[in-house]
Amino acid sequence: MARGLVLLGMLLLLPGSAWTLEWGNVEPGVTTQSEVRSRYGAPTKETSAKVEGYDTVQWIYDEPQAPDGMYRMTIDFGLLTPAGYRPSTVRLLKLEPKPGIFTRNTIVDGWGVPDSVGAQEGVSTAFYREGLFVVLDKEGNSAVTMIFSPPQPEEGTKGATPSPPPPLQKK
Repeated sequence: MARGLVLLGMLLLLPGSAWTLEWGNVEPGVTTQSEVRSRYGAPTKETSAKVEGYDTVQWIYDEPQAPDGMYRMTIDFGLLTPAGYRPSTVRLLKLEPKPGIFTRNTIVDGWGVPDSVGAQEGVSTAFYREGLFVVLDKEGNSAVTMIFSPPQPEEGTKGATPSPPPPLQKK
């Protein structure tokens, strides 16, 4: 819940013209609940919550309802924008892929060099300000979690051009 509050707070700072990254025709900040339902059907599980006073909804697609190659797909709806709150708009898309589906090479080929790389709890991570956070397996070869969001501002700035990050090397 705290992570959701932090992410919602970060989304308040987003510029309206920034572009986002997407997967499976789900683009955070653009795609709606009805579009997700038409592409993927009814979710395995649906939960509602209040985040900073706003009604939010989370849809979970567990295997076998998850898209091919995924253990689970989780979609959070409810996005605060400069134009107001949009309860049926995708805020976050979380994928939990099976091993080998999104390798380090596939990620770099598909989304480019990340804006930053690091480690979290002993595993490698990659961050793209355009809206993607990746957690790799302990070997650093395959994604175990991919979180798509609207673009994220550079820390401490408002829309500044980032300096080149250290490269996420292909293996």
